[in-house]
Amino acid sequence: MSQLDLSALFSDRAKDMKPSPIRELMPYIKQPGMISFAGGNPDPKIFPIAEFANSYVILENDGKTVLQYGATDGYEPLKKFVANWMAPRMGRVVEPDELMITSGSQQGMDLLCAALINPGDGIIVEDPTYPGAIHTMRNRGAKFVTVPCDDDGMKVDMLPDAMERARASGIVVKFIYSIVNFQNPSGCSLSAERRKKMLEVAENYNLIVFEDDPYGHLRYDGIHEPTMFSMDRSGRVVYACSFSKILAPGARVAWITGRPDIIRKMIMVKQGADMCTSLVAQSMVYQYCADGHMDSFLPKIIDHYRKKRDNMAEAFARYLPSDVQYTVPKGGFFFWVRIPGINSRELFNKSIERGVAFVNGSAFYANGGGLDYIRTCFTFATTEELDEGSRRLSLAIADMKG
Repeated sequence: MSQLDLSALFSDRAKDMKPSPIRELMPYIKQPGMISFAGGNPDPKIFPIAEFANSYVILENDGKTVLQYGATDGYEPLKKFVANWMAPRMGRVVEPDELMITSGSQQGMDLLCAALINPGDGIIVEDPTYPGAIHTMRNRGAKFVTVPCDDDGMKVDMLPDAMERARASGIVVKFIYSIVNFQNPSGCSLSAERRKKMLEVAENYNLIVFEDDPYGHLRYDGIHEPTMFSMDRSGRVVYACSFSKILAPGARVAWITGRPDIIRKMIMVKQGADMCTSLVAQSMVYQYCADGHMDSFLPKIIDHYRKKRDNMAEAFARYLPSDVQYTVPKGGFFFWVRIPGINSRELFNKSIERGVAFVNGSAFYANGGGLDYIRTCFTFATTEELDEGSRRLSLAIADMKG
């Protein structure tokens, strides 16, 4: 009997797929006694379990609807809530055909890529950027045009040169991808001036701007910048946000907003993927929000994570060598740490031996780089672990320096 030869059956895209670098860390994170600064997980201790559990009342009141198949674009009451709740940030109440609910924000990213990207097309991304975005976009056959960041976000003055380089290489760029607030991994936010300039460049080159904003509600210092969606006058911004960081990632409920013709194409793609996001999950999130829990919970979670951010900053100042470089983020989940002269891949192995995990900087660079950077998450670990993990990290750095 001949053996199955999968190499002759897998698609070219499947053969080229690589696993998520963060998901690959799970065996290390689960080791007994390991302190994790790795995955960007919310703190389960602050999940609103009782309040969310009470949302099951919607099954009693409207079970015949929410246990049925739902519309691909989302549960209408939840869409209406999101449109009204987000209006101050979006500049207006968006229309129903401008908004769809997705199974997590990464699905929205995948649907947009499916609607826009042909294999070999280009996407402009920040350098560094979210590995999940790199993974999703690469799986759709995209090529990456990278633009570096500083404390004010993507260096948008470099966008025209990046576009000309792409054109010279025969790459058709379709959109700019930017995590505008408290970027993953750098923690930086795109300044208002640069948001305006990015829109100008996008208009000049006929590009879409994908404004990814999973952390925008989690600001600990300063004031909110206007969304690019609210600044847009030519209908080229697609805005995405999620309940994962402000409620719970297990709900797998997010939303994406854009012009109706883009959303319509994304709906068609989703119809061939999962037909609709879980109506049970959507309806429970809606009930939770309609009961007023979202508005009462957000200040609590912001205060909780602000304290954790400060705990990590204090621990880093206490333990890390003076040549280690980082900026205390004003929001979000992460510190982006540069350790001059240290290969973060080798440091990772030393850190695992010491009992602390982080994510190597190279995971965040679409076209290579970042070997002297690491990303640390402060939201998941306890206060005691933030201190002890920072101490262990300092010992691992000392091990590397001999």
